[in-house]
Amino acid sequence: MIGIDFIGFIILLIISVVVTAILHFGFKYYVIPGWWSFISKVIVGWIGAWLGSPVFGYWFEGLAYQKIYIIPAILGAIAANILVVDICKTLKS
Repeated sequence: MIGIDFIGFIILLIISVVVTAILHFGFKYYVIPGWWSFISKVIVGWIGAWLGSPVFGYWFEGLAYQKIYIIPAILGAIAANILVVDICKTLKS
């Protein structure tokens, strides 16, 4: 997972953008509104998606590209975004 190719990077980026858009714009789950908050959460979501397969496991060979498994990547992006927003809300108050 350390050396992923460009297609793997794009897959993780798409997962991160979709998950972050749903959390940020759909559920209004953020510390501060705005595009900079969205972009920072896309970066956090990408890291969470990248760590999703090693942390949550390797599920469903049919939904995988090399070592990137889609469902654990989605769960990792969700978990990372929720964790960072909760930590920021806790420290802010």
